[in-house]
Amino acid sequence: MSHDSAPATETIRPDWAAIDQLPTVGLLRLMNAEDHSVPAAVAGELERIAAAVDAVAARMARGGRLVYAGAGTAGRLGVLDAVECPPTFGTDPTLVVGLIAGGYSAVTAAAEGAEDRTDLAEADVAALALTPDDTLVGVSASGRTPYPLAAVRAARATGALTVGLACNRGSALAAAAELGIEVEVGPEVLAGSTRLKAGTAQKLVLNLLSTAVMVRLGRTYGNLMVDLRATNDKLRHRARRIVAEATGADPAAVDRALTATGGRAKDAILALLADVDAPTAARLLASSDGRLREALRLAGA
Repeated sequence: MSHDSAPATETIRPDWAAIDQLPTVGLLRLMNAEDHSVPAAVAGELERIAAAVDAVAARMARGGRLVYAGAGTAGRLGVLDAVECPPTFGTDPTLVVGLIAGGYSAVTAAAEGAEDRTDLAEADVAALALTPDDTLVGVSASGRTPYPLAAVRAARATGALTVGLACNRGSALAAAAELGIEVEVGPEVLAGSTRLKAGTAQKLVLNLLSTAVMVRLGRTYGNLMVDLRATNDKLRHRARRIVAEATGADPAAVDRALTATGGRAKDAILALLADVDAPTAARLLASSDGRLREALRLAGA
């Protein structure tokens, strides 16, 4: 794709030129029909996403970080995925990081000019002091946005793993990264508005990437979020349900275990299934890199 040619996500479809004259339900049907094509496009990249998951998980198991870098919608989606990892998987907030062109103020107020600032990308990456155990994922619908492109190049120079996620084939971003993921979603119903299908595709891929990485790292037990942080009433109720589901224990036993373990669902499950006290559960998990199945094996449960 030449720099001057419009990527598919920017293409204007003449047959959609009169969408403003459609009845509301007709407009919604058109948009919804186009949205249905996005999961199929993502499915075509599952092998590449899997390769990225395994590569990222191997590095994070050695203490590496996962960093997203993007501008506009792509940057906001990276920040969203990053900030949801601590409450969902109990990760340290510095473990999954979202970089957005223009800084965090650009999450709530558009900073469109910042996407062209390669110097900002280089400075943002330099501030993280990346190592070969870290991964940076550049995210861009067009695949040629200067900010994520510069971030990928700067990260690659440090020896960090780089992944390029774009919504067009033959993208500069995928070419610049070691691993490329290109989910081709085609033209948007509202020409060039990549917050639509492209944004949906990016959200789906980031969901897949971070969730599968955390599963590989033992941050779940089956499909249970055993590392969630119970910081409000809703999450405390969820923690009780998770411990009860994993152990079959009665409510009183679940509450006792959660109280003894300071509300940590994973420790409570281990204490109940292995019939050990809270300090022993904590030691077993520490010696198992937090992997509950391995800790249960060590405990002979």
